[in-house]
Amino acid sequence: MLADYPVDVMLLATDLGVARTFYGDTLGLPVLLEDEQFLTFRCGGDSRLVVTKSTTGTADAATKACWRVDDIAGEVAQLRARGVEIQDLPDLNTAGGIADIGFALAAWFTDPHHNSLSLLQLK
Repeated sequence: MLADYPVDVMLLATDLGVARTFYGDTLGLPVLLEDEQFLTFRCGGDSRLVVTKSTTGTADAATKACWRVDDIAGEVAQLRARGVEIQDLPDLNTAGGIADIGFALAAWFTDPHHNSLSLLQLK
């Protein structure tokens, strides 16, 4: 059954060089595979993030990928130190870029291709 297998998150990018710099250099994700059509990055456990080449990119603002973290404040600070802009979302009453969404604390940022990404610290 599918519940027995890892799943990969797939994102779209119009420029894989820009994507490689953002995910590899800025976020610090190791590249596992790469060719002219896609990049695959290692994340925690058996999870992977795959960025595929697209002529149009993404048109949807919904969150595409979310990392479950143990210390969201620390991760937000590290991302900011690497030049990542954490979104301030007044509708969610973010404080320092972090929102209390009930069951968890959350923060959002976007990649250069407008893919919405987030961090989640379960309570």
